Amino acid sequence: MIKTFLLLLCGGFLSVMTAQDSSENSGKFSGLTFGDYYYVVKNHDKSIKDQHGFWFRRIYFTYDYTVDEDWSARFRLEMRNAGDFKSNSPITPVIKDAWLRYKFLNQSVYLGISGTPTFALIEDTWGYRSVEKVPVDLYKMGSSKDFGIALKGKIDQKGIFNYHAMYSNGNGIKYEIDKGKAGMLAFSVQLKNGLIFEAYGDYADQPNHTDTYILQGFIAYKAEKFRIGVQYTNQWIHQTNADKRDLRILSGFVTSDISNCFSLLLRGDRSFDANPKADGIDFIPFDPTVKFTLIIFGIDFHPVKNVKIIPNIEFAKYNKNSVGITPDDDLFARITYFWSFD
Repeated sequence: MIKTFLLLLCGGFLSVMTAQDSSENSGKFSGLTFGDYYYVVKNHDKSIKDQHGFWFRRIYFTYDYTVDEDWSARFRLEMRNAGDFKSNSPITPVIKDAWLRYKFLNQSVYLGISGTPTFALIEDTWGYRSVEKVPVDLYKMGSSKDFGIALKGKIDQKGIFNYHAMYSNGNGIKYEIDKGKAGMLAFSVQLKNGLIFEAYGDYADQPNHTDTYILQGFIAYKAEKFRIGVQYTNQWIHQTNADKRDLRILSGFVTSDISNCFSLLLRGDRSFDANPKADGIDFIPFDPTVKFTLIIFGIDFHPVKNVKIIPNIEFAKYNKNSVGITPDDDLFARITYFWSFD
């Protein structure tokens, strides 16, 4: 029933937008798909060892509509497999973007479900969302989308100094069912020589009397055929009648084109604290009781524009837990496929 409703909503929205197209109005469809053939070579959870198969990790279908030079809108549906190694339910669409934008003087105001400032620049610089999420997203420390109002733009005419602020529900794309809200702010410096600096902070009043705070720093260098970046993220979790808890992540990556059709990618994440949410991470659950290091390596084969085949591995090495036991390592071998149209 939900799936039918969303498809009808999308169809109605698109029919109205298409009907309104004129010399001043324009609309564009776009989409992308990525997924894997995966094999769980080894895992701390014996029940999923040797499991293998195909899945879609994301399917996007997007309609962008330009009203005039100042006003525009986006509607996006997202679909994916469950990724929990248990569910076999069919793919169901959800609304991923639904915003109205007003532009003025190199600034933009967004109303609705739009991208958060949390890691947009980091994800763009990493460039391989199809292989893996960036750390804050992967380890469930923050969301890529939220429902609220956002303001972003250039501070100077050259676009060297930029900002992105948001006031939102703090529930991602889910319904708002509590009194808490979230505030986010990112400030970046993007130099013409390819150097990038970003500082980010947020506050969220979460359900069950929990407050979270994030401070994050990111530095990178981006050239035509080479990218390298490092980020450090510290999330403080304060819950009433419970000890304060930190979740600290250090991550670095490097990518390089080695020919017109091949690129290499390498990334390492270090979790300095056990993450209680780790076993609920889709497509690559971690042991939630220990610190760990994650290594990602891949070879990107892109024979034509908008098509990629990326053999890659993700390897997690665990520390000892509180009783002196070291969980078995995790090793996922995958062939990631990606294609898009616009």
